[in-house]
Amino acid sequence: MTVKLIEIEAGRFRVARPPARIARSTLGRPYVISDTMDALEQVDGRFYTSKHAFRAAGRALGLTEVGNEKPKPKVRETDTKAVKQARQAAVKAAVERVKGV
Repeated sequence: MTVKLIEIEAGRFRVARPPARIARSTLGRPYVISDTMDALEQVDGRFYTSKHAFRAAGRALGLTEVGNEKPKPKVRETDTKAVKQARQAAVKAAVERVKGV
């Protein structure tokens, strides 16, 4: 078996391998989502054919589009100040019992 080497720099070689094929789409250009849509009625009674205008009207009315809402971060009960103080007091009492103080 013969291994062909390619000189990269002076004194540096690597094994010659066939170039890897880059994943390419058969499409001639990237897929772009259009802003137009079938006419939909917003709560204000007007019909919109633009997604941007439809969403802007909904936001102005205080509506939340499903899937775009940002949930509030969950707070663990163990992160509250009272629970932390109780945990520290319990650990302190346990250490004192072990030490016999």
